[in-house]
Amino acid sequence: MIVDDSVVVRGLTSRWLEEEGFVVAATCSNGRVAVEQVERARPDIIVLDIEMPEMDGLQALPLLLAKAPRATIIVISTLTQRNAQVSLKCLSMGATDYLPKPESHRGVTTSASFRQELIAKVQGLAARHRRGPAIPAMRSTSPAAAPAPRTGFAPTTRTPVSAPVVGQIRPAPDAAQARLQTTRVAVRPRPGLVHPKALLVGASTGGPRAVGEVLSALAPALKSVPVLIVQHMPPIFTAVFAEHLGTQTRMPAAEGRDGEKLEPGRIYVAPGGKHMGLRKDSTGAVHVRIDDGPPENFCKPAVDVLFRDAASVYGASALSVVLTGMGSDGTLGAKALVAAGGLVYAQDEATSTVWGMPGSIARAGLAHDILPLPALAPALKSLLTGGAA
Repeated sequence: MIVDDSVVVRGLTSRWLEEEGFVVAATCSNGRVAVEQVERARPDIIVLDIEMPEMDGLQALPLLLAKAPRATIIVISTLTQRNAQVSLKCLSMGATDYLPKPESHRGVTTSASFRQELIAKVQGLAARHRRGPAIPAMRSTSPAAAPAPRTGFAPTTRTPVSAPVVGQIRPAPDAAQARLQTTRVAVRPRPGLVHPKALLVGASTGGPRAVGEVLSALAPALKSVPVLIVQHMPPIFTAVFAEHLGTQTRMPAAEGRDGEKLEPGRIYVAPGGKHMGLRKDSTGAVHVRIDDGPPENFCKPAVDVLFRDAASVYGASALSVVLTGMGSDGTLGAKALVAAGGLVYAQDEATSTVWGMPGSIARAGLAHDILPLPALAPALKSLLTGGAA
């Protein structure tokens, strides 16, 4: 289902998705029309614009989720401070992902990146509807065979290529039970327990909620280390995301600034459109490094950049976690961290919105443990406070 007040945008996005083999169940000019049609259309995925007359995306979102609780919703908006705030609020209310939209019809028509990103997000999220509930984390490092797709908001003539095999969000009642739902991966041999000096977090699709949940539960234990986050987001969104994390954790949080000295108890978010790395000065102090290099894994910021630098700067005292997200960003960086003696944790498939990034690390045999989202904070807290993992 496409919900946008622009007939041009509705027409273009519908055509793009149909060319990729998807069935567009309905197109709606505003939120009110979408709410009226959603039960009849029964879409698996809803692309929902934020700014619309009569009923905007923020107003329509809870009504759509009430009538179609299994639907996956991607909110789209132009890159403004207000829309970034609204988009993140939508994510906290149940939307799954977001996509920045060009400001003009001409921009939408000519922007290859907008088209590519929309198709990639729909392809990745459609996989969870084709597969259904995920199998808990695995011990094997070999990729599982992808299951056959089912019908719905799914390809009619061909399956979208490169769609990750992902699972639906399935919260565990508590951390203890959550641990029972996953297969543990053996911790790699290390030369003794090293107290972490930094926490590194990588995430993409579904990440804002997951990052917020983990850090909120960890907040009291984070006073002793800096927290560095790469969340795949565009400019403006990352600054707003940092503000939200500050509110959630009651910790100082902001986009990282080039040359800024790292301080324990602070959260540093990679700015959208730039890579965030680390460097150590002659006194041993660690500073933020911001660069405008080319994308890695089609991502900018990229998790790999942060993880590689952290492996060099922190070595065995680096503690990292990779949460839900599409693609494989973070895998090469995790390899560097493991080689340096650092720890790598990954979110499991059953609680990930998309098990792309953490799944890639698991299949590569780089995860020291694969845990459901509710179990990650207790495990990380144990390491940060010196308890047993």
